[in-house]
Parts: sequence; structure tokens; C-alpha cells
Amino acid sequence: MMEFYLFGMTSVFYAIATGFALFYLYSRHERWSRWMLYFLGAGVCLHLPSFAFRLQEFWSVPANRYYVPINSFYGALSYLALVVALTFFVVEARHRLGILGAFVLPWACLASLSAVFRACHVGNTEIYQLTPALRSYWINIHPMMLMTAYAILGNAFGVGLAFLVQENQVKSRRPTELCYRLPAIADLEDLNYHLVVFAFPILVFGILVGGIWAYGAWGRFWGWDAKEIWALVTALVYGGYLVARAAAGWRGVKAVYISMLGFGCAVFTFVGVNFLSELHGYLSKKG
Repeated sequence: MMEFYLFGMTSVFYAIATGFALFYLYSRHERWSRWMLYFLGAGVCLHLPSFAFRLQEFWSVPANRYYVPINSFYGALSYLALVVALTFFVVEARHRLGILGAFVLPWACLASLSAVFRACHVGNTEIYQLTPALRSYWINIHPMMLMTAYAILGNAFGVGLAFLVQENQVKSRRPTELCYRLPAIADLEDLNYHLVVFAFPILVFGILVGGIWAYGAWGRFWGWDAKEIWALVTALVYGGYLVARAAAGWRGVKAVYISMLGFGCAVFTFVGVNFLSELHGYLSKKG
């Protein structure tokens, strides 16, 4: 119960931080950026002990001991929100681009609030005993790698949105003040690219580990489950983006649109396919 209270407060702080980020987008006052970071930091500081309490509760089920509790939709959303927030902190620390919070933090807010609503809907935070097939050390690697990649790619998507806004501002005959506050187009495109470059090998490694796990559990590396197919599609789209940018010299709007399409595939893989997948359905409690 303590875990859910802490996580509920975390979600509130993420929502407030997102609100301050949106205020900062349309205001030149730096105080909004500072308050955004204060509340985001407070959210992360509550999120970490919340995750620790969840781990303790998860391990109270003997069959779950020493495994990471992200086998449920609630747990996966919680972890996703945490990594989105932490990734934004790293980007902010390196580049001082607090204005991008308006484009990135809504994902942390959406993921955390969705987890809270999910828990309220089902009446618990989804602490289930792992099925025998899931009792493997691969559960500590495969889903965490994929969730980490999705969170970083969520940051890249937010940067892509900022790129499109700035590109439209630059082309406009009447650019607003926002044009002078957002980073340059080239800088936004490079940041989008570097985030994808960082996330892509994590995504591919996560998929490969899933195949190894499947081989050990069911005797086959690939089963053409809906989630497996769409994870592959996501990787192919991002791989195509990286190849097109490096080999064909694609730049600008065209390249950014491809990277954003990749994130659309990732979201569908994570959420939409749960209604179709027999083996990976968070919503059906199958892990």
C-alpha cells in the first residue's frame, strides 16, 4: 500500500512538472523551468523508494523472489515513466534545454497516470505470481531493456516534435518569440539522432534476449507472436532511419518523420498489441 501512495504522489509531481514545462514554453521567466526541475526531481525521489517498496512486495511471493516486478502493465508503465524522467534529467544536465520539457515530460506524466488509473481500475497494483515460463533471469533483462529503449525513444520523439515546431517557425513569415527560445533546427535534429543511436542497440539487444529466453522456455527462438512481429517492425523502422541518415544522407523533416514513425510503432508494440498477443499480453495477466 505504501508503494501505491508514493507512486500516486510521484504521478502528481510529474503532472505538476509537466504543467510548469508548458508554462515555460510560452513564458520567458526562468522560474518556470526551475519549478519544473524541482517537481520532476521530487517525483523521481519518490519514485525510487516506491519502486523499492514494490520490489519488496513482489518478493513476498516466494516464486517471484529475485525477479524484477515489471511483468505487469502497471509495473511496466511505472518503470517507463521513471526512465523517461531520468533520461530528460541527463539531457537537461548536458545541454541545458529545459524548454524541451514541454515536449518530453508529458510522456512521463501519461505513463505514470495511466499506471495509477490501471491500478484503480483493477483494484490492485498487479502483484501476481510469475508463471513457470517467466521464472528466468531473462525477465530481469529482456523487458527492462525494451522499456529502457522505449523511454529513451520517447525523449527522441519529444525532441522530434520540437524540431517540427521550430522548423515551422523558421519557415513562417511571422515567427513568434518561441522561435528564438527553442534550440536551432540542426541542434534538435542532432539530439534526436543521438538519442535514437543510443536507444537502438538497447532495443535490438532486448529483442535478441527475448529470442534466447523463448528458445529456453519453448524450444524456439521466434514464434511470430504479434508483439514479436511489431517489436521487429519497430527495430526495422529505426534501423532504416539510421541507415538512411548515415548512408543516404537524409536530413531534416524527412528523417525526423521516420524516427517519429518508429516511436509510433513502439507505442503500438507496447500498448496496442497487448490485445492481440497470446504470450506477451500485460492486460491479460500473462506477463
